[in-house]
Amino acid sequence: MATKRIVIAGGNGQVGRILGRHWHGAGHSVTVLARRTSDAPWTTEIWDGKTAGQWVSTLEGSDVLVNLAGRSVNCRYTPANRKEIKQSRVQTTELLGKAVAQLASPPKVWLNASTATIYRHALDRPMDEASGELGGNEIGVPDTWRFSIDVAKSWEAAFFSSAIPKTRKIALRSAVILSPDRGGIFDVLLGLVRRGLGGTAGDGKQYVSWIHETDFVAAVDFLIARDDLEGVVNLSAPNPLPNSEFMRDLRKAAGIPIGLPAQRLMLEVGAVFLRTETELILKSRRVIPGRLLTAGFDFRFPRWREAAEDLVRRWRVGAEVLGWK
Repeated sequence: MATKRIVIAGGNGQVGRILGRHWHGAGHSVTVLARRTSDAPWTTEIWDGKTAGQWVSTLEGSDVLVNLAGRSVNCRYTPANRKEIKQSRVQTTELLGKAVAQLASPPKVWLNASTATIYRHALDRPMDEASGELGGNEIGVPDTWRFSIDVAKSWEAAFFSSAIPKTRKIALRSAVILSPDRGGIFDVLLGLVRRGLGGTAGDGKQYVSWIHETDFVAAVDFLIARDDLEGVVNLSAPNPLPNSEFMRDLRKAAGIPIGLPAQRLMLEVGAVFLRTETELILKSRRVIPGRLLTAGFDFRFPRWREAAEDLVRRWRVGAEVLGWK
């Protein structure tokens, strides 16, 4: 990819740092829009995600806009948190749309975060962009699951409603992005395994959709380079697998033979104490990247076993160098 000017809105989180690290290392000009500065080697422009300001000028003449802004969903879905989760996504997306519409030279492509959670709880078959069924109308699913789907639909609606004909738009329906970074999702999962708690969650039949960080950044680069691709795109490895197999392969990669299982009731109680929701563990996300595969994208880590081995190895290197426990 030729040298580009890239703006990442909401880029101080784990995914923003994965992309920033990748693009900065490749020699691209990276500017992050964030509520506070950080120790990152790229430029940070302060914004509040609600109002226009000096940050708008960073978009003029840029090549790529990536929007990752939104309050973390790793919390209890109280009325106040629900409001903030939804508004923080919809409001920032609408704000960026208005800003881009006013530019003389808008970004050539805008990639907006979305989520694979938009699809229904799926045990029976995989969900791709063409034939996947959006959730929200299933009978008997928890209200928290319906809320997450409503957020995803509202987020995408705000994104695609902006009138910016000079900018190609792609909604990234991402599965869980796994990297060996401290404090990330993989770090948490491996921590459970290392403590003997990495067994099956619930009945273990629910599917886990995931993508290795190497494939995530490569897929984003691929989408930026392909002018013929727009609309919704699933970012996930092509081989989702049941939770029981996912955790078994992670234990094997970590050299831990046994992991205590956690029944649904235990997970519900634990989620209350950890101030999170069990949806992140119990909903079956059986998502496949139909459009990426059709377009010829080549996954380096298409299967979880090899991905887990690589992530564990790299986590251990980081733990040794930085003194993690």
